[in-house]
Amino acid sequence: MSEVSPDPIPPLTQEPPPSYVKLAMRNMVRKRFTSLFHFGLTALGLLGFLVGLAYLTR
Repeated sequence: MSEVSPDPIPPLTQEPPPSYVKLAMRNMVRKRFTSLFHFGLTALGLLGFLVGLAYLTR
């Protein structure tokens, strides 16, 4: 009976996997119109919320 040696662990790559921020930035560049549209909606929503809050608490 011959023993089967376990496979050696492959060496780790030199660079770590890309961070969440790097992946998000790459996706933002790739889908430019969608990102700008969502940014605009967020800005309008926040502005509307602040104006509404200012109106209610005047």
